[in-house]
Amino acid sequence: MDLIEKVNTALDEIRPFLAADGGDISLIEIEEDRIVKVQLHGACAGCSVNQMTLKSGVEMTIKKHAPQIEEVINIQP
Repeated sequence: MDLIEKVNTALDEIRPFLAADGGDISLIEIEEDRIVKVQLHGACAGCSVNQMTLKSGVEMTIKKHAPQIEEVINIQP
């Protein structure tokens, strides 16, 4: 399984939780096989706790599937 597949698997694992709050997430790009750039959508985009969601939920889940990832960054639309 390549890195993009691993990250997408992690995002698929997270999606139901985001959808429950009216949101979603998209993979924008992976830089240097270390930094994942994502974009939060819907209710998650403007949520006041989205940085916490990003770090504790999204980043942790992605690192579980792809340990070489160092950071997850949310790109604003």
